[in-house]
Amino acid sequence: MDRYAVFGNPINHSKSPFIHRLFAASLGEQLEYDAILAPLDGFADSWQQFVAAGGKGGNVTVPFKEQAYRMAEILSARARQAGAVNTLYINEAGKLCGDNTDGIGLVSDLVRLGANLHASTILLLGAGGASRGAIGPLLDAGVKQIVLSNRTQSKAQAIAQSFDQRVVACGYTNIPSVPFQVVINATSSGLTGERPDIAAEHLQHCQLAYDMLYGAKPTPFLQWAKLQGVAQQADGLGMLVAQAAEAFYIWRGKRPDIYEVIKALQEQLTA
Repeated sequence: MDRYAVFGNPINHSKSPFIHRLFAASLGEQLEYDAILAPLDGFADSWQQFVAAGGKGGNVTVPFKEQAYRMAEILSARARQAGAVNTLYINEAGKLCGDNTDGIGLVSDLVRLGANLHASTILLLGAGGASRGAIGPLLDAGVKQIVLSNRTQSKAQAIAQSFDQRVVACGYTNIPSVPFQVVINATSSGLTGERPDIAAEHLQHCQLAYDMLYGAKPTPFLQWAKLQGVAQQADGLGMLVAQAAEAFYIWRGKRPDIYEVIKALQEQLTA
């Protein structure tokens, strides 16, 4: 039976085994999918042991995405754009291939939620790997402009310069006064009960506030967006499932239906 796994440290919290087992069951695919705790200084060894034992492909989460990027012999365009790999597999020639499905997962979830991305203007908060991986797929989806805002403006500028003039960088205090249809929080501020310190005026035209974090309750950013009158708020649970579905497609050539899996995860989180 083909084996797959997610690698991370920590890893116990990962929903990936649950997600991929549901995918496999829904499509009649016979496979095993496990969570592997890789030592902080031993990801490469863990991967090699997995492959030696018959492993076909893997997902990579914190803190190994950049290391997986360096390990891959062949990188997809979106992996190169993101500077990180979250999906690994061995191709027919025996080469280690790296891809990044985070950004396409975000776009897929935004479309599922009814966001009209074509010719839209998006405010993207945070200048970490999550933002960098999202920009290319958002532009490919037809977004007109992305304003990348970060507490430290220079970090946003370092990412923006890798893209064309459709991506502009700023700090939290000098965000342009333009109508944003979608505002995305790609920071980890919600983990400490906080939100990005931006002015409420930037949500004035916002139709969808999106937080890449997810949990049983809305994040502080989403709670704040609702208070500001934003019509729709969504967390990153759908993105998690959609990026997993893209990885499953890369490995197995079949696209899973994400809706029932999202519903099952929501029930699990609120149980």
